[in-house]
Parts: sequence; C-alpha cells; structure tokens
Amino acid sequence: METATFLRFSFLLFIVLFLFAQPWYWYPLSIPGFLGGSQSSPWFTSKDQLLQKLLSILETQVNISEEHVTDVPHHPLDPLTIQEINKVRSILSSYAPFVNSYPTYHTLSLDEPNKSQVLAWKKGDPLPPRKAFVIALLNDQSHVLSVDLDWGQVTSHAINSGSGYPLLTSDDMSTAIQVTLSNVEFDETIRERGVSFSDLACIPLSTGWYGPNEEGRRIIKVQCFSSEGTSNFYMRPIEGLTVTVDVDKKEVVKISNKGRGIPVPKGTNTDYRYQPDGKAPEMEPLNPISMEQPNGPSFKIEDGHIVRWANWVFHLKADARAGLVISRAMVRDSETGELRSVMYRGFPSELFVPYMDPDEAWYFKSYLDAGEFGLGLTAMSLVPLNDCPRHAYYMDGIFVASDGKPFVQQKIICVFEKYAGDISWRHSEISPFGSAAREARPKVTLVTRLAATVGNYDYVFDWEFQTDGLIHIKVALSGMLMVKGTTQQNMDDEVSNKDKMTGPLVSENVIGVIHDHYITYHLDMDIDGTNNSFVKVSLVKLETLPGESPRKSYLKAERHVAKTEKDAQIKLKLYDPAEFHVINPSRLSRLGNPAGYKIVPSGNDASLLDHNDPPQLRSAFTNNQIWVTPYNRTELWAGGLLAYQSKGDDTLAVWSERNRPIEEKDITLWYTLGIHHIPCQEDYPIMPTVTAGFDLKPVNFFERNPILRAAPILEKDLPVCQPTASF
Repeated sequence: METATFLRFSFLLFIVLFLFAQPWYWYPLSIPGFLGGSQSSPWFTSKDQLLQKLLSILETQVNISEEHVTDVPHHPLDPLTIQEINKVRSILSSYAPFVNSYPTYHTLSLDEPNKSQVLAWKKGDPLPPRKAFVIALLNDQSHVLSVDLDWGQVTSHAINSGSGYPLLTSDDMSTAIQVTLSNVEFDETIRERGVSFSDLACIPLSTGWYGPNEEGRRIIKVQCFSSEGTSNFYMRPIEGLTVTVDVDKKEVVKISNKGRGIPVPKGTNTDYRYQPDGKAPEMEPLNPISMEQPNGPSFKIEDGHIVRWANWVFHLKADARAGLVISRAMVRDSETGELRSVMYRGFPSELFVPYMDPDEAWYFKSYLDAGEFGLGLTAMSLVPLNDCPRHAYYMDGIFVASDGKPFVQQKIICVFEKYAGDISWRHSEISPFGSAAREARPKVTLVTRLAATVGNYDYVFDWEFQTDGLIHIKVALSGMLMVKGTTQQNMDDEVSNKDKMTGPLVSENVIGVIHDHYITYHLDMDIDGTNNSFVKVSLVKLETLPGESPRKSYLKAERHVAKTEKDAQIKLKLYDPAEFHVINPSRLSRLGNPAGYKIVPSGNDASLLDHNDPPQLRSAFTNNQIWVTPYNRTELWAGGLLAYQSKGDDTLAVWSERNRPIEEKDITLWYTLGIHHIPCQEDYPIMPTVTAGFDLKPVNFFERNPILRAAPILEKDLPVCQPTASF
C-alpha cells in the first residue's frame, strides 16, 4: 500500500497549502464538500474549523485512487497509470540536473507514440515504448523533457527560450492567496472596505502579457469578494482592489485600490443552491423524466478507454489540459462492414475569454483557460441524473500534483445514449396509385461529456456521435458571470467617468461586463487514411444569358483545393457562403466523388479586438475561424505550449505563417467557435446554459444513406408503462 501512503501524504500537504488561503474556488479539489462540492456550505470562519473539516473528509477520500493502483495500459494512447507516474518521478529524482534542486511539475502526461506506430498497432500486439512528457519549472526556467519508461531514462531535455510559462499549479495559486492575506497593507484595505475577514473569499487570476514591466517573473493577480449571506461570492466583488503577486519570490509586487466609494453589492437572492423549503418558481411543476433502457445501454467500454457503439469505435480519455480527448474515431461502412477512419484525434485546444473593460482591475482579464488552468484539472465530478442520465458510464482522470505525485479526479467524463424525440429521417406520402407510405426513424445518439469549472464559468464539452456518421461537437456555458461593482442601482442613475458602464446593469450595484468566449478545436482528420486535402466549395451566383430562361440568376458550386496553409485560412462570411471539406482524393465512390467529411459551422462570432491588442496577439488563433496545418505532433496547443504570460510567439497563427504545403498530406483542421456575451438580468445570479457547436458531417463518404435499412421502433419493443393519470 505504498501508493495509498504517499497519496495520503500528498493530500495532507494540500491541507497545509490551503490553510492560509481562506475560501477560494478557481482550482477545485476532487473532494466533495470542499470549495463548491456537495456539502451544504464550504465556508469556514477559522483556520481550525477548516482543518477539522478537511481531516474528516480525507478520512474517507485519501484512498480514492486504490482502484487505479493496479491499472495497466492496453492501448498505445491510454493515459499514464499511477504506477507509471510514480516511475517517472523516481527516474527524475535521480536525474542529474534535478538531484539537488527538485523541480515543480506542471505537466506530466503520456508522450504519445509516433502516429505511424499507433496506426500500425493492432490489439494483441506489444505496446510501443511508453514515454512520459514532462514540463517542470526549476530556477525560473521551464524544462521540457521526454522520459522513456522502458529504458528508465530521460531521452530529451530542452529549456524553453521563448516567452511564456506552463500551467499554473495549485501550489502557485495557494501561494498567491497566502502572500496576499499575509500582507499588512492588504489587511488594512479590507478593513477600510468594511468586509469581515471571516467572509473574505479571494481568487487567483491569470495575468496575460502587457509589456516588459511584468516580464521575467511569474505574476498572479488576486481579487477578493465578500461571502456574507451567500454561497455565491462572485456576485459580491470588492471592486477595484487588485493584488499583484510574484509567486516565485512569494512577495506582493503591487496593490491597486481604486474602488473606494463603490459598495459591495448585497447578497440578497444570489444563492443558487436548491432549498426544498424555499419558494418555487411560478410555473407548473415538471414530473420526473428519464430515458428508460430496459435492456441496458447499447454501448460498451473495453479496456477502460475503447468505446464501441452502433457503427462507431473510438478511444476516449481524460487529459489535464484538454479535458476530453477523442482518438482513432472510426465508423463502420453500412454496405461493406469495413471499419473506416474518420479522425485520428480531436480535442479543445484552447479557450480564450477576453473581458471588455480597460480599467486597472479588469484590463488583464483575457484568459486562456486550457493553457493557464487546464480543462481537465478544473473538471469536477459529474452529478448523476442531472449532468448525465441513467445508465451513464463514468470515467476518472488521473493527473499529477506539483510534487509529481498522482491524484484522481473522479467521474469527470460520462458516456451515455441520448434520445429526445428527434428524427433521423422520415417521409410520408400517398402515391398516385392510392398506396400510402409513412416511414420515420428515431435519432438515438451517443454522447461523451466533460464539465470544466474554470472559476466562475462552467463549460460542458460534448461529443455526440450519430449512426449516420455525423459528429456533433458542442459547448454549453453556464455558471456565474464575472461582475463589476458600481455605485449605480438603476439604469437612470447618473454615472461618473470613473464608474463608467462596460456592460449592462444586471442587479443593483452589479454590472455584467461584456466579454467573449472562443473555443479552438484541434481536429486531426484522417479520412480513410492520412492522404487528405482541404477543399473550399464556394457557392457562386451566375446570371443567365438573354432569352436563356425566365430566371435571371442561379447558384453553382465551385471547388478550390487548398495548396498551402494560407489558402486554408478562412473567415466565415454570411454573404460568401461555402462548404469546407476534408477529402481523401485517393478514395473514390462508385460515382467518382472523393470520400470526405465537411465541417458545418453554426452561429459563430468573430473576435473584434485590434490585432495589435496584447490579448489578441497571444490569441491570434482566433483571427480566422478555420485553419489547416500539416500534421505535426508538437503542434497541439493553439495558444502555444507555454501559454501563461506568453507574448504569442508560439501559436497556431505563427505556425501557419510558414505557409507549408497541405495538398494530399496528413493535415490537421482547426476550428474556432465564438460567442459574444452581452449579459442580461436573466444571467443573474447564475446563467441558464448558452450553447454553441458545429458538425463534422460525411460528404460522399458513404455510397448512400448509411441508415437506410435501420429498423423502426415499435410498441412491442418497449416496456409497458401505466400512466399516472388519465387525460
């Protein structure tokens, strides 16, 4: 039980780091009841109470990873196991550069085998060599290493020479809080603002990059709130108070307190938790609803990570940075039975959230949530029957703390079948000969889901697979607004220049600051193999010749095969309609059409920021909605490998400027969906979900409708249920 012992020590070490932090919520622990978990109240009025509560929780939680201690990899893309993580840590503990000065681990994950090795591997074959990818910080330098687990040694080691730092760790964030709370000037400021320390809630915020003044050191901004009278402290900001902390030197760099005179908003009606004896909304109550599966679910999970459902097979895993990763997605041809490749790997690569306020307490809020905090690291356990329905399968994530020890985020991914009354296809008619036809098929789909809670926002990431070969990728946004305190209580109140509005008033003394969300997806499409091309199919208006037709104009599709990366940089335009295909020119249908998939955008918003604005410089991957690059196993993160405080010198936009050839190559498609968010009162105090998404849809991939011969559902196929009342 050596693993259980060090995990217990790791959690106890976590306690020490958080004792001085008071309640903060940006980086959630996978412990129910702590910092937004399932207990009724996560707040504590003293450090002794916090310690006592944590110890009682840990009595039942420290051994949560025992079920994973004996895990072994079955597939080349399976994540590192607990035993493998421990082995990496052991190897690096005796590695010469780290012997006397132990580094801080910011990333420790699978260094995936070469793509050719994965594609050649078949079940039953020996696994390719298992390697670990490590980013460690030591002496203010970012060390990027590859560790061969079979050979037990470091095989590559580079020190970053560009800008940027790796993902923040929980130690970094708790250090920023502790340094802030230990500062005498800060304490005096809190007293002046009339907030009790027992109600104080502080969060660490990433800083972006805004010039040379903050270069050469890792900076975290800290802002605070009052939790008095509510669990939703985000609605009670201590406006204008920002503490800048050097986390390596553990010192306060600057305290800005320009919010004097702005009251802390009241906590009335801000609590979002369900109260059984509370006032219900003025609406007719809904009866419980569930999709019943009398024979159980139709999908199977093999070896922990291989998902099989209907005509789909794919590999699924949790990742600390990307959250949820789909790999080796293949669909079975309904005519031949052949299992055909669609996508080698897909995941959200970056999430850019800029706020539109130039004030000192707001200008830096331009987050890269994946590269700064990690979508997997911020994912918390899903709520059965609410986040995921009955019969869902849950998957854990095994991640690494800053000391290199593994820990488990339980049940952060779920897999389930979905039926909401949608139709796959239908047709009804009465023929000229008097016969009638009524044919319809229900649409049942398979969903994989992860929900990341990055501070105030919750992002629900879905990959939905359909039997007709379509993949629907969706993001749902919920959680809390990040709001700004103001003296204004009504829109008719006069506003001073220093109290200017950068968003609508959503409650008394509360501004919902305008902001954007951009999610950029990495989609390594392999349509029937790696020989792929990107095609823009434009709709062009043509005019008829005089006397040719009563029509004056019509539309024609014109195809353009992109030769280089710049040919494939696409800005979506409503009045320049086009389809965007990834095809395999060497795989032709019986009619001579190349097999392909097209990306189908839905409603999308583009970044309007100046291209020279610092947030946009490091998020230039949002300058286009579509990019295509040659496959490169090192080009995974649209915002760069080291995104924190980066200048934008290692992004998708920089790579694409090389203008490399992409025709009939192994290519990667990048797609950015965007949302402009102008808050409204309905977003207060917690937001109903807002969704955005896109489709990957087969185009000439199948010879005909692949679900043409699917059987309908009949009454005899379903269980007999008695109604609860007659109508």
